[in-house]
Amino acid sequence: MEAETKILTAKIHNLRFWVSECDPDILKETFQNYLEQVEFVILNCSDHHFPVQGYTAFWLLAESHLAIHTFPDKGWSYVELSSCNQLKSKNFKELVERSNLDVNWNGNGIEICLPE
Repeated sequence: MEAETKILTAKIHNLRFWVSECDPDILKETFQNYLEQVEFVILNCSDHHFPVQGYTAFWLLAESHLAIHTFPDKGWSYVELSSCNQLKSKNFKELVERSNLDVNWNGNGIEICLPE
């Protein structure tokens, strides 16, 4: 059986924000759950605890990626979702908005990035 392919427009829906949660376990569980609820296709997840302080997690998605970087000394974590799927990006943003997380949005929501 041949896999179905489709040519995509060069357009990325980028969502960037800060959250006041820095606990790696809570961040990983929360955002893994959001990705699954929205039905992103998770290809891989990798994370790293830095020796002094800080944590980074990265999810490779069929639709692009999600990255989290903590700055515990400042009390904030930076989250960035890049996706070629507008609806999934919108649904992900809505989950974050409805969450108990203290969120500081960068920009006016989902930014559309084009190559030109």
